[in-house]
Amino acid sequence: MYGRGGAQMSFGPPQTPEIIKNLMIANLVVYIAQRAGPQFFGIDVTPLGTVVPGAVWQDFELWRIFTYMWLHSTGSILHIAFNMFSLWMFGSALALLWGDQRFLKYYLLCGTGAGFLIATIPSLLAILGIGSPATTIWGHTLGASGAVMGVLLAYSFTWPDRTIMLLFPPIPIKAIWLIPLLFLIEFLSSANSNVSHIGHLAGVFVGWIYLVNEGRTPGAPTPQSLLLKFRRWRMRQKIRAVHREDQRDRRRLNDDDDDPRRFH
Repeated sequence: MYGRGGAQMSFGPPQTPEIIKNLMIANLVVYIAQRAGPQFFGIDVTPLGTVVPGAVWQDFELWRIFTYMWLHSTGSILHIAFNMFSLWMFGSALALLWGDQRFLKYYLLCGTGAGFLIATIPSLLAILGIGSPATTIWGHTLGASGAVMGVLLAYSFTWPDRTIMLLFPPIPIKAIWLIPLLFLIEFLSSANSNVSHIGHLAGVFVGWIYLVNEGRTPGAPTPQSLLLKFRRWRMRQKIRAVHREDQRDRRRLNDDDDDPRRFH
């Protein structure tokens, strides 16, 4: 990552706070239990903790909106590796600034809030007759991505002008554009993936609402500030349209003045 002026470059945070270490260890311990449980103990903890909308709201297994965020896909190590790398890379700077208690509260709230929405939105869609109940109500969701997306959002609001060198693709971007770029990449690759778009969006939404209500992150835009920016953008568009029309009128007048024909 680059500093504000781009003169200094470093890979990763200067130090890793204890809360980040503990969260990473907890996720790794659960991941090992997922891998070892069926083989050595005959117990598969994964299906017991994933978010399943039908299980949450029909069977009242409410713990799932919390436990899902500690589970990861055992089919590939990339799932947990990407989440833990992102947590370490961006969460460390936040935890150093915020302190362990504030960071842990925010992380758990983003993850649990995302789990609540993951369970609720498909259920509402099924009630409205949108989508297939077999997939929306009984589909499984797991992973720390909702909480991690909340962390990335807070990072981008706290240091919006900090330049980040991405690994894939290897391009530098301002931190404020990190979330939009991730969603763009996710959208372009969604055809061949089983990524929980609701989970990622929910983590960002819950994190944004929390940061705005908390009022301790000046870079977090409020609905009022977003509305004001939209109105300013609309005004600039109207002014540009008037200027373009004025320029066209002037060109027409100049063309008429240069025309040797005269009309009476």
